[in-house]
Amino acid sequence: MRSSLKSALLFVATSALSTGASAHIGTDLHSHGSFMTGLLHPLGGMDHLLAMLAVGVWSAVSARRAGPALLWGPLAFANMLVLGALLGLQGLGGAVVEPMVAASVLALGLLVLTRQGMNAAASMVLVGGFAVFHGLAHGVELAATGNALAAVAGMFATTIALHLTGVALGWTLRAANVWATRATGAAVAASGVALLMQLA
Repeated sequence: MRSSLKSALLFVATSALSTGASAHIGTDLHSHGSFMTGLLHPLGGMDHLLAMLAVGVWSAVSARRAGPALLWGPLAFANMLVLGALLGLQGLGGAVVEPMVAASVLALGLLVLTRQGMNAAASMVLVGGFAVFHGLAHGVELAATGNALAAVAGMFATTIALHLTGVALGWTLRAANVWATRATGAAVAASGVALLMQLA
C-alpha cells in the first residue's frame, strides 16, 4: 500500500511540474486532432488534473465499503465531461466556465478534507455538474483540432485513468492517518482558491 501511495504521489508531482496553473496552454500539442491529443489534454492543466484525481479520492474516502459504489461518482464525471466537451465543440461556454472549473477544484478539495459522504444520486449530480464545465473548457479548445471526436475519446480514456488513480490513492489514504486525507483535501482546496484568485 505504501508503494501505491508513493506511485500516486509521484504521478501527481510529475504532472504538476510539467503543467501550468491553467489547462489552456495552447501549445503545439493541441494543434492536430487525434486520439493522442485528447489523451494528453487533461494533463495540460492543474485545474482539470486535480479535479479528476479528487473525484476518485473523494469516492474512496467517503465510501462505507469497497464495491461498485466507488465508481458511481467517477463514471458520472467522465460521462458528463464528454457531454460538456460535445457542447463545447459547438462553441457553447462563456465567461462562467473558468470560474466554475476553479470552484469545482475548491469544492472537491473540501469534500476530500471533510470526507463528506453523499448518496449515489447526489454525488453523481454534484460531480456531473462540475464535469460539464470541465468538458466545456476542453471542448472549446478541441474544436480547432482536425478530428475532435477522436480527441474527445482520448480525453475520456485519460479521465477514467485519473479517476481510478484517485480511487487507489483515496483507498490508501483511508488506511493512513486521518490527517493524511485532510492534508490532501486542504492542498486541493487551496489550489482551487489560488485558481479563483487568478481569475479575480
